[in-house]
Amino acid sequence: MRHLSRTAALLAFVLLFNSCRPDRNTDSPSGSDWPEYLGDAAKSHYSVLEQINTGNAAQLQVAWTYQTGGADTANNQTQIQCNPIIVNGTLYATSPRIDVFALDAATGQEKWKFSAADFWGGKNAWAGTNRGVTYWESSNDQRILFAAGSYLFALDAETGKPIQSFGDSGRVDMRNDLDYGKKDFFIVSNTPGIIYKDLIIMGMRLSENADAAPGHVRAYNVKTGRREWIFHTIPHPGEAGYETWDDKDAWRKIGGANCWAGMAIDRERGMVYVPTGSAAFDFYGGNRKGANLYANCLLALDAATGKRIWHFQTVHHDIWDRDLPAPPTLLTVTHGGKRVDAVAQTTKSGFVFVFDRATGQLLFPIEERPVPASTMPGEQAWPTQPIPTKPAPFARQTLTQADVNPYSSQKTLLAQKLKTVRTGQNFTPPSREGTVILPGFDGGAEWGGAAADPEGILYVNSNEMPWILQMIDIPVADANDPHGTAKQLYAANCTSCHGAARQGNGVYPGLLDVKKRRTEAYATSLLATGKGFMPSFTSLKESERKALIDFLFDKTPPQKEPGSAADMKSSGIPYTTTGYNRFVDTDGYPAIKPPWGTLNAIDLNTGEYVWKVPLGEVKALSDKGIAPTGTENYGGPVATAGGLLFIAATKDGQFRVFDKKTGRLLWQTTLPAGGYATPSTYAVSGRQYVVIACGGGKMGTKSGGSYVAFALPGK
Repeated sequence: MRHLSRTAALLAFVLLFNSCRPDRNTDSPSGSDWPEYLGDAAKSHYSVLEQINTGNAAQLQVAWTYQTGGADTANNQTQIQCNPIIVNGTLYATSPRIDVFALDAATGQEKWKFSAADFWGGKNAWAGTNRGVTYWESSNDQRILFAAGSYLFALDAETGKPIQSFGDSGRVDMRNDLDYGKKDFFIVSNTPGIIYKDLIIMGMRLSENADAAPGHVRAYNVKTGRREWIFHTIPHPGEAGYETWDDKDAWRKIGGANCWAGMAIDRERGMVYVPTGSAAFDFYGGNRKGANLYANCLLALDAATGKRIWHFQTVHHDIWDRDLPAPPTLLTVTHGGKRVDAVAQTTKSGFVFVFDRATGQLLFPIEERPVPASTMPGEQAWPTQPIPTKPAPFARQTLTQADVNPYSSQKTLLAQKLKTVRTGQNFTPPSREGTVILPGFDGGAEWGGAAADPEGILYVNSNEMPWILQMIDIPVADANDPHGTAKQLYAANCTSCHGAARQGNGVYPGLLDVKKRRTEAYATSLLATGKGFMPSFTSLKESERKALIDFLFDKTPPQKEPGSAADMKSSGIPYTTTGYNRFVDTDGYPAIKPPWGTLNAIDLNTGEYVWKVPLGEVKALSDKGIAPTGTENYGGPVATAGGLLFIAATKDGQFRVFDKKTGRLLWQTTLPAGGYATPSTYAVSGRQYVVIACGGGKMGTKSGGSYVAFALPGK
């Protein structure tokens, strides 16, 4: 190692992370637990365990399997994105329907299971994705906190029973206390909150249309559920950042700028690092002119009070859905001959922004580079965007004719399609003819996050899938069409996910045959409550929801409905999109030549790459003698002192182990369903395990409902 001996560096790294963990971990330097989401307060994805190492990883075998129940194996619409936590030999995690359970971490035997849906009336409206739970302990009081729907729950960690003194008999409704005039928003929190003393700091996922709630960050008292502080991510009058919105009433009207990806915390400094997403509506900002703080920012807040210490905006006036997609990573690097406590933020664009975590000072220069102007009437795209000079992007930034996939049987058609859309430079604005988004809407980096080791190496997996974003006018309701208002409502609220022609896109289902798959009663309830990725449409009047159901089920409405008060046009948004459309051929292969997924090791001491390898394999192409192309991937890596990187994530359903120094593949195995989550590693009674959630369901793959733990034989 170039700056410190391996032993000294490892000890310093362990001490840093133990200082960032709850008090209960300060006497557990062995690292046997995985006590927080993504491992620790730093979100390092790192473990000091080394029983499993480069010399024996190929001997890994299944130690136990746990079936959660609740998977939608008929329609493949459920997932498990959970990164389990392990505390004192007990594993806590969630199922596809967001049941929370506790297992014996050595055997996989269930200790208890809690169903939020059953406990609160049998409704399963909040089933969807969940990335884990949060543990808090003080003396003999041990709690598991997690979110389902708009509710934050507190459970007794030993029994799984709700703690009655927390909020309303064990839960807090996060639609309250937003410092806003209404509360009937779609709000869920699918990424665990983070602990600071007796506070749990929470972000949330929102609608991305004009009806979005403001994405304010809040801290709740772990014991009582009372809100202790709030940071307004869309600033109120008199607050710093308010001047970056041309419309001085934006704080009353605009939503989004939310933290859905999770946070990191430096407990010793009392600083929490909060990545935020775009302001709503994602793809048109004519009604929110200006730079739009604190959307698309890395915020450093005082964890005790919520006061801003520093911030950096990674995208100005976002019109590309360039949310910061993962928690930042806290690590220590060497710059200018000095050791610097740093924070590194990965992005959908394939950039890594690196800062001094105390001051926000840049560790590598960032340039404000000119970007193309918008061609959409009423839009004022920001003229420049911040681009790091180091490290180089870990994902390609452009798609040209020279980049078209040579292995596609439709490569000529792909090339012709490419000529009809806007391309050639990152941050090219949305357009009516269509704009290539590369890296795509899911990155680049995604919610799985990055791993870091004591040597200052960052490990990040990346997607290289181009998407096409095409803007269309929201239609004016046709007075002679009995479904005119419903079609307008559909265009404003549903098109971006289900497609202008109701065809779906492989991720979101088509609705042309919905009456063959669902009942009107089910669909009506779904519009009101939401489920999974689908928000509730409480902003629509009951008559408007009825009009949508009549349209989708091909029923003639009894009478023409009036125009929608919640229509995006009434919010100053005249356009929507044709949906989230991957740029692929008819076989599903990306329009761009491989690699389509990569795993990258970046030295953040120097800003240079250590190695880059394809991540994932398309067997049909490998059988033709084509080298591994990589695949789309969701879920992050885990790095260990044993010299390993554990990662699943890939569309091919494999779980892999790499040598973290070289990127060499050491071992892989097929999972029962895709492991679209970040694994955890821990030790019980001297035996090291690594566990991965096998929920599948993404990218058209089969859904599953199991957790699989691996270990070495004979231990």
